[in-house]
Amino acid sequence: MKNLSLFIFLLFLASSCEDVLEEVPQDFVSSANFWQRAEDAETAVKGIYSVDLTDPYNDQFLELHSDFATGRGSWASISFWDKGFDNTHIGRSDSYWWERPYRAINRANGAIANIPNIDMDEDSKKSLIAEALFMRAWNYFNLVRAFGAVPLRLEPTEDLSAVDVPRTPETTVYAQIIEDLTVGETDLPNSQGNNTRRPSKWAAKMLLAQVYLTMENWSLAATKAEEVINSGEFAIIPVSTSDDFYDIFAKRPTTEDVMSIHYSSTITDSYVYTLHRGNIPEYNNNTSGFYTTLPVTTTIIGAAWDNNDLRKGFNLYTKYVNKSGNLVNLPSSTPVLFKKVIAQPDGTRSNARYYLRFTENYLIYAEAAAMAAGAPTAQALEYLNIIRRRAYGHDPFAPSVDDYPGGMTLTQFRDAVILERAYEFINEQRRWWDLLRTGKAKDAIEAAFGVTFNEARLKWPLPLDEINNNGAISQTDQNPGY
Repeated sequence: MKNLSLFIFLLFLASSCEDVLEEVPQDFVSSANFWQRAEDAETAVKGIYSVDLTDPYNDQFLELHSDFATGRGSWASISFWDKGFDNTHIGRSDSYWWERPYRAINRANGAIANIPNIDMDEDSKKSLIAEALFMRAWNYFNLVRAFGAVPLRLEPTEDLSAVDVPRTPETTVYAQIIEDLTVGETDLPNSQGNNTRRPSKWAAKMLLAQVYLTMENWSLAATKAEEVINSGEFAIIPVSTSDDFYDIFAKRPTTEDVMSIHYSSTITDSYVYTLHRGNIPEYNNNTSGFYTTLPVTTTIIGAAWDNNDLRKGFNLYTKYVNKSGNLVNLPSSTPVLFKKVIAQPDGTRSNARYYLRFTENYLIYAEAAAMAAGAPTAQALEYLNIIRRRAYGHDPFAPSVDDYPGGMTLTQFRDAVILERAYEFINEQRRWWDLLRTGKAKDAIEAAFGVTFNEARLKWPLPLDEINNNGAISQTDQNPGY
């Protein structure tokens, strides 16, 4: 029975990506007659994206790990922080955050292993291999942060002998991520044009900055972030009203777009669908909506958030225009909802899910440079204030009355950076990773929800299928609490 399960598992890993491409054979990972032409290489790399973290429920799952959001309906139990995951969310963790990344990694491994043997333009070959390496690194970065030590598979899984891989130490996984991205920052193109879903060399550098920040390699994190800032490829979009943020999230392309995917808010596979109530034409042009990710306004996004910060008005709403054209309050059951990733007022139905957004580089640099120096540097303070000024409608590059002051201690400064990250990246899936890497998850969750934090939540459970099917892993390898 176990061998049958393994066989089914392998067939699933090698499944078709015909949902996004037309020419990929059902067994393309191991097919000897597939890797022949430049078109095959391109098709194979595109196929990685069909199983990458593009499902809106990946985003919802992670955003509900913030200290300012809670779930509704079947998602409510994810916010029971005094407990480990229930069966529903073990299943969601297995599917969204383990199975899908490993399927993407297996496709990336197939491309990495086979594209070098194809007779094609060498520059294109190097670029496509670098793209597959980037996607492998991207998925391993998510896996290692969520689960800790994970099996490090670097070859395509083509038969049962390749399944048994033990949990690999986190340091080794991170070393491989860095190695893959180092190729990416050299061999990826300077730009992918309007195809913002595919990475450029600047996306590789920015992801490296995130990785180094997570590893607390402060100097390299600051260096990589500043390389992106100084690239000349991107620019901060100024705002003077809350609605000006539509220029960032509802238009395409933008100068803040390092890497993103764009959804239509009229379809149910859009993240917007999980945030908004149905029958609210101003925000969601559907007849229904899940609105299963709800703000917790007794936290940092409530009264503690300055109303003069334009991001507050863009990210939260309490009133909407009903079908009769009247402005009415949201119902008492959900008096406040999240407002990001929605259609802009003129009816445009594009909304961006940013994987990498340019402004984050300023905050990565600010935190990393201060930590490296042991105190806030002048440049770190300036970069923090650039983001702060834009949020209040000022010229980002000129001193303002809303600037953070000099003279902060290192702890005060880092806390200010983390707070700015919370406000800047609401519903952009950053908060949980920030709470984890700074060691603030327990205190933040307990303060927000008034419960005793269950530390089993710090690492998500390894899937039972992995334990049963991977001969190099047993229940003794499971994360604590599961």
